[in-house]
Amino acid sequence: MPTVTVRDREIECEEGAILRDVLLEAGVSPHNGRADTLNCGGHGTCGTCAVEVTGDVSDAGRRERIRLSAPPHDRDAGLRLACQTRVEGDVTVRKYPGFWGQHTDREPEE
Repeated sequence: MPTVTVRDREIECEEGAILRDVLLEAGVSPHNGRADTLNCGGHGTCGTCAVEVTGDVSDAGRRERIRLSAPPHDRDAGLRLACQTRVEGDVTVRKYPGFWGQHTDREPEE
């Protein structure tokens, strides 16, 4: 079983599980602040579940690439949408601060 490491927690999940679902089931939100309630519910259209992921995950699909190419995101930032990312092996997840969870001058939430 793959392990998702986020904020000093290790969460086991099934291979192929959607990262957003894994996080939410473990009580870890992939959103910040108001985005907890103001989000698309996992349809890949809002972009508020953007996270930095290292490890073995699915390739970004068309919907995810399009959303991460539109402001306020930047497709070259290296972020992934948790709702569109499937866990294929052990991964580490970092969520950056702010509504959109983008890279900023501040450190990521651990």
